[in-house]
Amino acid sequence: MKMIVLQDAAFLLLLIGLSIPLGRYMYRVMTGEKVLLTKILSPVERALYRLMGVKPEEEMTAWRYALSVLLFSGVGLIAVWVLELLQRKLPFNPEHIGAMSMPLAFNTAASFVSNTNWQAYSGESAMSYLTQALGLTVQNFVSAAAGIAVLFALIRGFLGKTKGTLGSFWCDLVRVTLYVLIPLSTILALILVSQGVVQSFDSYKAVAALENGARQLIPLGPAASQIAIKQLGTNGGGFFGANSAYPLENPTVFSNLLELLSILLLPAALCVSFGVAVKDRKQGRTLYTVMLILFIAALAVITLSEQGLGPVYSGVSAGGSMEGKEIIHGVGTSSLWATATTAASNGSVNAMHDSFTPLSGMMMLFLMQLGEIVFGGVGSGLYGMIAFVVLTVFIAGLMVGRTPEYLGKKIEPFDMKMVCLIVLTPPLLTLLGTAVAVSLPQAPSWLANPGPHGFTEILYAFTSLAGNNGSAFAGYAANTAFTNIAGGLIMLIARFVPLTAVLLLAGNLGGKKTVAASDGTLPTTGGLFVGMLLGVILLVGALSFLPALALGPIADYFTSIH
Repeated sequence: MKMIVLQDAAFLLLLIGLSIPLGRYMYRVMTGEKVLLTKILSPVERALYRLMGVKPEEEMTAWRYALSVLLFSGVGLIAVWVLELLQRKLPFNPEHIGAMSMPLAFNTAASFVSNTNWQAYSGESAMSYLTQALGLTVQNFVSAAAGIAVLFALIRGFLGKTKGTLGSFWCDLVRVTLYVLIPLSTILALILVSQGVVQSFDSYKAVAALENGARQLIPLGPAASQIAIKQLGTNGGGFFGANSAYPLENPTVFSNLLELLSILLLPAALCVSFGVAVKDRKQGRTLYTVMLILFIAALAVITLSEQGLGPVYSGVSAGGSMEGKEIIHGVGTSSLWATATTAASNGSVNAMHDSFTPLSGMMMLFLMQLGEIVFGGVGSGLYGMIAFVVLTVFIAGLMVGRTPEYLGKKIEPFDMKMVCLIVLTPPLLTLLGTAVAVSLPQAPSWLANPGPHGFTEILYAFTSLAGNNGSAFAGYAANTAFTNIAGGLIMLIARFVPLTAVLLLAGNLGGKKTVAASDGTLPTTGGLFVGMLLGVILLVGALSFLPALALGPIADYFTSIH
């Protein structure tokens, strides 16, 4: 157990150490300042603007910015959907994989456009190389870039002084993709290839198994390039069905560390960017601290539960519950990955979540049900956390009878309506989707387990969909017409309704005058505010989901004890 604690502490220190310079770099990129790559990439950037017919200095209103995001994502949705339906007739398909069904193709396209990467298929049996590379990998880049762009639009709203414009979406999209996502993904992909992650366009290879000589078909493909951006962009999913539990996707301890760091690196760095952007680094440190507290608490619960509450088998030397886990990772690293992937809206796995103990499953559920704000998706996690900050400031203002303020902007009724859309849309979709699914007569046939554990499998699936997380609990038959269509709609609504609300909030804030702080202004840094913010986050999560958790993992825990 001591080694697990040291490993987790070293991981968090490494994460914090890397996120600080990266956060400062991202701020400089998004504000157009010169960076190390400017001389190399600025000609490419200007050429892209000319090709797109974009003037980088042209400012957009909130509605125009939102419309640009929605239209761009809509085109991406249609392009991926068509690519999946036509892949049998397209090149780079050495295994001659056929077209997806219409519902599954829609679900998959919605999943990758919404930065969810929920997968109701196995990549090696359902996707051609071209579809994986041109369809899914491209969306991994641009959906992540869109989330970061919207975050910086919100920051400009707080910094705006009556102008009410939020910058250019096209300029933000190009800069974050060109200067941040592509360089980092290239470096990570090359290192992953050096560790044994496959990157090939060859046909699948038939080999003889070492134990008995049986023939086995080994799937290949351009995996490393997709794995790098799926982790860095908090997209998740997997090139192969077994995800990062598969040796060709995550072969070594070092590759596991790199992929795990990549899940949280950009969301953590954006907290630093936020503090630098608003000219008050304490604001960024406050949000970073709240995320770390929630993350460490969840990690402790999951690790202790897996170490002490799982089944023990005679003759097994490894400590803790090893069911559903790879020996190379063990309980410690598997618990750390499970915490990271459900805290961030990543969704990749290196162990099977359905095999975790009930309390671990509950904690993974709760991390997603908080709104994916504990680091969360790139951009979307931080703007979700800022929505909770505004809610906390508003509640505190009601207590003392003052108009609440945050970063010099008064929080008024319209702002709170947008905050409510951001905070409450995912819980509503989670509970509604779960309620409809369990009421269907086919539901028992979709489950691998009866009782509370079976209910947890359904609750986890719709929590993952509505949280734009994408991780699978397993045990739930996801590839059905109902889940494909309903799940696709849930992913799109959960992504784009809060995103639009964020931009409208930003536009409204940007049109207000900045007011000077006074003696009555609530300090939004320091221990008191951290405690208040934690209380509001946990209260909203508990009120929304405690009854559902009681029917699922909590009941499952007491059943397992009995």
